[in-house]
Amino acid sequence: MKKVFSMFLSGFMALSLAGCQNNASESSTESAGKSENLAVSESSAADVNSSATVDSNSETAPVSIPQTGFTTAVPAEYKQPAEKQGEVVELQYNSLDYLRDSSPITKTAYVYLPYGYDENDSSTRYDIIYLMHGWGGHAGEYFEYTPTKNMFDNLIEKGDIPPVIIVSATFYNKNSSTDFSSSIAEFREFHRDFEENLMPTVEGKFHTYANSTSAEDLANSRDHRVFGGFSLGSVTTWLEFCYDYDYIKYFLPMSGSCWYYGTYGDFQTEKNVDFIEQLVKENDLDKRGYFIYHAVGTQDAVKSQTLMQADEMLARPDVFTPEHYVFYQKDGGYHDFDAVQEYLYNALPIFFD
Repeated sequence: MKKVFSMFLSGFMALSLAGCQNNASESSTESAGKSENLAVSESSAADVNSSATVDSNSETAPVSIPQTGFTTAVPAEYKQPAEKQGEVVELQYNSLDYLRDSSPITKTAYVYLPYGYDENDSSTRYDIIYLMHGWGGHAGEYFEYTPTKNMFDNLIEKGDIPPVIIVSATFYNKNSSTDFSSSIAEFREFHRDFEENLMPTVEGKFHTYANSTSAEDLANSRDHRVFGGFSLGSVTTWLEFCYDYDYIKYFLPMSGSCWYYGTYGDFQTEKNVDFIEQLVKENDLDKRGYFIYHAVGTQDAVKSQTLMQADEMLARPDVFTPEHYVFYQKDGGYHDFDAVQEYLYNALPIFFD
């Protein structure tokens, strides 16, 4: 497995503290009546006998990893400034307030452009990664913690991943409240912003594998697109799978489960996995390709919901085979950005190998 990169921290205190408060509450809420599956997940995470063949795109050879296991720490040198550094730019784009009255709004995202990116060179195309923050976060967070930006630079400079474009977006807007219940309502509508506004704007401006911003061309370039997120961003990532599998092949949900049905404290795990299985079968995703790298820390206060979903998916090996779904844990990892950077470090090179 190649090396991978470091995570951010703008708003480390805001997000970390919010995550920790959420953690303590969620841990007690989830544990009641749901502990039976946890031992299965813990043992399956330690079982590294089945290997995954991940075909990230047709031009490259596959890489094999165990379906379950533990992540590897980020090397210290990846947190130091690289010789060749990418640039982060602000991007404002037109959207709609989908949660309220669909009135026009302007949103902001931040975009990492790798070293050597040339806006005039339309012949060079780039894979693209969209990343979503957790509760109370904001656009650009993945670039505000210096070691994370350094890690992106180093992963590219050392050849662990190709030069990529990375988008740090948000499910909030100027009308949003960031309390927990309101945040849930916001991220449930984000897929519409992604499909209709964010993705077309970003990929209409920067040189990705989409030949145009038509729905057809965006769908045709799905093999070169990743979506990932942490905490509520992880829940958002699962919803992106549910709504936008036509546009995205690779998914990185970190510390969170699918809430297509249910919500916080009402994790309808079996029903959600049934729905994901239905999507896979009805949309021929086995043949079209998809890959989910699911991750959580062993000390993460929201690990129970994550483990319950991992248990349910791993219990269906004929559907969620190693080439489509893997589950990894950070030994001793908490619900924080130290864990997130390790998930990113371990997952991204797999997507692009």
